[in-house]
Amino acid sequence: MSTFLGFTIVGLSSAAIYAVIASGLVLTYTTTGVFNFSHGAIGMLAAFGYWQLHEAWNWPAGVAVAFMLLVAAPLLGVGLELLMRGLRDTSETARLVVSVSLLFGMIGIAQAVWNPSIGRSVPEFFAGSKVDLGPTTVTYHQLTTILVAVAAAVGLRLLLYRTRAGVSMRAVVDDPPLSQLNGVNTPRVQRASWIISVVLAATGGVLVASTAGLNAIVLSMLIVNAYAAAMFGRLRSLPITFLGAGVVGLLDGYLHGYLPNNQYLTGFRLAAPVILLFLVLLVLPNPRLRGTGASREYFPEPTRRGGLLFCGFTLLAGVMLATTLSPTGLLTYGKLFPTAIICLSLVPLVGFANQVSLCQLSLAGIGAVVYGHLGTGGNPIGLVAAVVVAAVVGALVALPALRLSGIYLALATAAFAVALDRWIFTMPDFDIGPVHIAILGNGSVPATGVRYHSVGFTTPRSLMVLALVVFVLLAGAVMALRRGRFGRRLVALRDSEAACATFGMNLISARVLVFALSAAIAGLGGALSAMQAGTVQAQDYDFVSGLPLFLLVAVGGAGFVSAGLFAAVFYQGFFPFLGVVAPWLTKWQALGAGGSGVSIGKEPNGAAPQFRDGFRHLAAAPGILATMVGAMVLAWALRLVGVFGNWPFVLVVGLAFVAAATGAEVGARRRGLDPSWVRPGAVRRRVAPGATFAAELADLDAQLGLAGVALDDAAARRSDGALAAAGAAG
Repeated sequence: MSTFLGFTIVGLSSAAIYAVIASGLVLTYTTTGVFNFSHGAIGMLAAFGYWQLHEAWNWPAGVAVAFMLLVAAPLLGVGLELLMRGLRDTSETARLVVSVSLLFGMIGIAQAVWNPSIGRSVPEFFAGSKVDLGPTTVTYHQLTTILVAVAAAVGLRLLLYRTRAGVSMRAVVDDPPLSQLNGVNTPRVQRASWIISVVLAATGGVLVASTAGLNAIVLSMLIVNAYAAAMFGRLRSLPITFLGAGVVGLLDGYLHGYLPNNQYLTGFRLAAPVILLFLVLLVLPNPRLRGTGASREYFPEPTRRGGLLFCGFTLLAGVMLATTLSPTGLLTYGKLFPTAIICLSLVPLVGFANQVSLCQLSLAGIGAVVYGHLGTGGNPIGLVAAVVVAAVVGALVALPALRLSGIYLALATAAFAVALDRWIFTMPDFDIGPVHIAILGNGSVPATGVRYHSVGFTTPRSLMVLALVVFVLLAGAVMALRRGRFGRRLVALRDSEAACATFGMNLISARVLVFALSAAIAGLGGALSAMQAGTVQAQDYDFVSGLPLFLLVAVGGAGFVSAGLFAAVFYQGFFPFLGVVAPWLTKWQALGAGGSGVSIGKEPNGAAPQFRDGFRHLAAAPGILATMVGAMVLAWALRLVGVFGNWPFVLVVGLAFVAAATGAEVGARRRGLDPSWVRPGAVRRRVAPGATFAAELADLDAQLGLAGVALDDAAARRSDGALAAAGAAG
């Protein structure tokens, strides 16, 4: 009995922390409509800040806690509210990207400021003091944690349902314009919500630091356990959220005490909260189908000419890179194109269909594991099996998630990825009857380059070329998919699920197929990445490592194929290059990747439209384009014969591209084209002096490929007069 009560107390103490953290999540979502993925990272920063004040600078514990909760946390809450205010007319995916980028950026800040290789610990509050309950005892720290959770529950309930401020908070998220008409100061109300939410996250972080330890990733991922508690209440009900926190905490405590000491179940206790989260998401009532909403996101259909230009330029640049890199450079940048394939897998899923997945790198890991076991000696059957198995797993993940969308789907895929990290990838080999199941065995599996008869890809250079060719082929296939019937179905699914269902579209088949296709591409990228690395290790495919890839694809423009290459160039090219040129910047790379995702709030279409506009002018000037390619090829040939080294070669290629792009843009200006487009694919022209409306309209119709539109004479005269007046005023 004493053992049972002891583990109950431990479970209730954990439940109290989950309740405090989850209540902040619910408060933010209920009052602002934003699910804050960085909630746990806020608590992590508060824990490190408390350690810095109390342990490093010897501040009294009470003063350090008061400063973190009453000064630092409110200031951070104000900053987050200002940041999130710019996301009102963006999709839920864009808001998710910003919050995930904050999570990754905060982890980067913590690891840069506090060296992760140095161990740190925070003592419990009232260390050594206990309360005797007969068969067991309760420490003052555990009692304090439980009392804080009760106080938070009562205080939030009274705030939201017994005060005018609380009613205003709940009204703002339901109908902001109507709330403003009734005199509610919307920015002030949302600012208060963010401040309270951040204070709750900081409270949970300070309380859990003494038991969980000061590890940036561990503390930040503790929030995943609180997700299940928040989902119990469907991100709405605080009482049910606290009940869910009790279930999660007690489950953790009892599994810790009574789970058999079995090597196959060691990771199960760590994965149990996220497995519970996945199950809770499955039994939630069906959400309403998403309809059309105001959004600044726009991803146009790629043109055949633009697609050929992108694939050709990528192939040329990739071959130049693979043939000029040194052996050391191949080891540093060899994973660029396998990573680009993994990132490309997000384009049809996130960019076309708006189905969020945070487990893409985990699916790539599955492909890598399958190839490591079945591709022994370079057997190409292993590569085929990696694609097929990853596609099947992707479809299986999609099946239970068919009822989910938006943040719920993101949470389900995150739970799947974390469960793989904590349990499946750590499980030793086992047998099911006569079948031997091997995953990562002792922690890694060797992987060799693929070979077919006398043709083999076994060197880093040949593997890089293989991955390049595969990426170019897949990029062309994805662009063709976007222009085809299935691509139009996916885009329609993105725009309005409700409209698609109304017109008889089968949403289930579309979702399953796009998940399977995306997982197959990721599995292929994972297998090629394993070949380049020579081994498969779980830490190369974990949940946290996949977050920057998701962020960089969104920053590049998730609806554009070029986003996959953009993300890989930054992640496997630019960041390692900075580490070589300026090693002191290495510890700030995570902050850079996280900070880039924040830009989505200002430009939800990503960086691809800017590159697209620049390349459009270049594509329209074939003479300049041919001259640029010729200069690059000549510089490449001189580099191969040893006339100069890599740095002069890179300089010449860069100058050739800049000169060609500048010349093409100047030529476009002289032809009267406005280089500042409203959005990708839109048409704007300068009005020539003396031009008539009818002439401008006919020219616009020709550009858009529309039939001539008749215009009555009276309207034409009025329009000509207005046009002439505008020209005179200009």
